[in-house]
Order: sequence, then structure tokens, then C-alpha cells
Amino acid sequence: LSFLLSNPDLPFKIVPYKLPVSLSVGSCVIIKGTPIDSSINEPQLQVDFYTEMNEDSEIAFHLRVHLGRRVVMNSREFGIWMLEENLHYVPFEDGKPFDLRIYVCHNEYEVKVNGEYIYAFVHRIPPSYVKMIQVWRDVSLDSVLVNNGRR
Repeated sequence: LSFLLSNPDLPFKIVPYKLPVSLSVGSCVIIKGTPIDSSINEPQLQVDFYTEMNEDSEIAFHLRVHLGRRVVMNSREFGIWMLEENLHYVPFEDGKPFDLRIYVCHNEYEVKVNGEYIYAFVHRIPPSYVKMIQVWRDVSLDSVLVNNGRR
């Protein structure tokens, strides 16, 4: 089963964009868009997997791309940010469209950008606890798709 979570009548490109989800092993979150606004000192893209339908809940997976600099992955448990993982390979370019795929595997999230395997983040909170995804910051979105089937 696949669910395209957008409404053609709405200005989909506006962020933050929130959507209710149900994730399990085999799910894939596909985010397509373009980084925008290079006039901002440090443009960013952020994706958060929340355990409830509000921003105060725990975050099972946090991906924050500091365009041109680094990528941070983390989780927030009991209101506290855990040990963050920093990576310095950033395959996003300002103004160029991207295809970001986050695969839910048995032990980790696998992150691919434009078809290239880039990062892995070991589950700290079970993916089955994720209830909402939020995509935001300096990005124009084309689509957000949750595929609950096979790769």
C-alpha cells in the first residue's frame, strides 16, 4: 500500500508540513523537494518522526541537514535530546531538486539521497511508535509519500 499525503488543492510547498503516519519495518518515507532561500545565512532541511500528533512528543528520528556543512541525526526521549550523530557528507545542493528516502529496516533507518545510500541511524525508539512526520525549514516540497510495502 502507498499513500501520497498531499492535497492538490492546497499550497503543498509550504512548510512546516505535518502528516499522520503508521510506520513498520518495510515502510519507506519519500520526500521530494528543493532547498530554497540561499540568502539565509545557514539554510537547513529538517525531518522529525514524532511519537504523538504534537511537537512536544518524543522524536524517534531527527534528521537536520545544514546545507553545505553537515548533517545531524538524533532522537529526543523524555524531553531530552540524546547523543547526536554528526556527518560531514551533505549530498544536497541549493536550488537543486532532491529525492530523500528513509527506509525503516529491522535495526535502523537507512537514508538515501537521489538513489545513493548516505546514512544509517540505529533505532532508539521503535518505529511502530511514530505517529507523525514533520518536514520543515528552508525547503520547497513537491511530495511526501509513505510507502508501507516493499522496496
